[in-house]
Amino acid sequence: MSLIRLNDVSIRFENTQILREAFFRLEPGDRVGLIGKNGSGKSTILKLILDQVSPDTGEVSLEDGIRVGYFSQFSELNGAQTIIEVLDELFVAVKAVETELAAIDAAIALDSSAGAELDRLISRQGELFEEMDRLDGWDYKRHIDTALTTLGFNEAHRVCAIDELSGGWRNRAALAKIVLEAPDVLLLDEPTNYLDVAGVEWLEAWFKSFKGAAIVVSHDRKFLDAVVTRIIEVENFHLHEYPGNFGEYIVQKQFRLKSLEAQFVHESELLAFEAEGIADRREAAKAESRQLGNQLAHIKKSRTPRPVDQIITEIYGNLHVKDVLCRVDGLAKSYGDKLLFENLSFEVRRGNRIVVLGSNGSGKTTLLRVLTGEETADRGDAAWASGARVVSYNQILAELDDSDTVSHAVNAMPGSLALTATKKSVNRFLTMFQFSEADLKQKIGNLSGGQRARVAMAQCLLSGASVLLLDEPTNHLDMSSTQVMERALVHFPGAVVVVSHDRFFTDKIANRRLVFGSDGAAPGEIEVRAA
Repeated sequence: MSLIRLNDVSIRFENTQILREAFFRLEPGDRVGLIGKNGSGKSTILKLILDQVSPDTGEVSLEDGIRVGYFSQFSELNGAQTIIEVLDELFVAVKAVETELAAIDAAIALDSSAGAELDRLISRQGELFEEMDRLDGWDYKRHIDTALTTLGFNEAHRVCAIDELSGGWRNRAALAKIVLEAPDVLLLDEPTNYLDVAGVEWLEAWFKSFKGAAIVVSHDRKFLDAVVTRIIEVENFHLHEYPGNFGEYIVQKQFRLKSLEAQFVHESELLAFEAEGIADRREAAKAESRQLGNQLAHIKKSRTPRPVDQIITEIYGNLHVKDVLCRVDGLAKSYGDKLLFENLSFEVRRGNRIVVLGSNGSGKTTLLRVLTGEETADRGDAAWASGARVVSYNQILAELDDSDTVSHAVNAMPGSLALTATKKSVNRFLTMFQFSEADLKQKIGNLSGGQRARVAMAQCLLSGASVLLLDEPTNHLDMSSTQVMERALVHFPGAVVVVSHDRFFTDKIANRRLVFGSDGAAPGEIEVRAA
């Protein structure tokens, strides 16, 4: 069970975004190095865990009963007590056992107890010995002395009031306190500040015996190398995870940056395509509305293939599809007295990208559900060709397994093109779809709604199916993901049936349209251009 969980956390201070859709889990025994630029949100994450600030959205939860210790680079220790007195108070339970043991020793030494009373005292003494073992209380004074000596406290520092110590010495005192508390979870904010080499080495050695989990905010690279088991980098409001210590992070970060450079190239191409789309619409709008489709078709055909298109066509290169995939004949459907459609007949053929248009409640989604078999038509038939495989984006989204990883969900779907296309092509496609290596390792249950939609769409596009049924696919996708989806649909060799209110999206992909009216008449089919 995770000790600490951040689930889809976003937070901003005034008009400044700090975190957006942040996910994080701290498991028992974890040693997490939290790094990032100044002001990126590292200390905010610690404050979220300590419940000192609240997220705007999302949830921060801690396992019941865990003890959290916090060291701030700005020591919160102050007062008239000495550091010795502060540290002695950590061992109140040990001192209580010591006091009772001393009383039992005195009673036995007086030899005034005998018989049953002596047996009781000896029995109780044995219980207290076990309690001291459990508390590791026999040497607590030596533990205090070792910590203070290693951290540089001389006798004068130990006996003066904490208020009289400088800021640096207060930090050392706070560090001594927290390591002696030995909490279940340790939060350290720049713990090596103000420590000399011996102090840092002692802290590194102490971590080897520490049995709890820790989150360490630090710029000390050698310390991170010696202590942590994974790195979390706060960058652009998100958390990026790298397994291993700081040295391993450096290697992995280089690979990630190369991947981001490739993604930047793809995004630049997609933005150029978006600009072309806007120009297309403006040029085509000069013609009469009845010629809009032909104008768009002519312009689209004249475009030179881009590298982003080549990646997609490589993936779809081995997908073989029949000419006629489905024949819809005389289909009719009503709900009670409301007639949605009747006498609906059309074919779904290879290369068709059929966009279903109409007002809400006109029957568009119902048509898709009839095609998938989720609903039964009142009359008529939708006959699928033998071997024609159909997938529904919305079914895939609804059936995502929260315990599955993104990588397994995308790659392990039966018949997936990820199993037949080259690994390089699939990886480049997933990079375009904004999946980093860290993203692929995420559990689906930890994802936001938009991230889950991207997983489902990637599954759909890589499914190897002959026909894709999409109901409002742009609703949860960001712009970049929508653009990649558009390019994939344009090059998809099978057939696509889409319900969408996104006019820009439908203009870019459609080559056939079914327009639903509100009177239950058969939808009108407008041929935009030949498949």
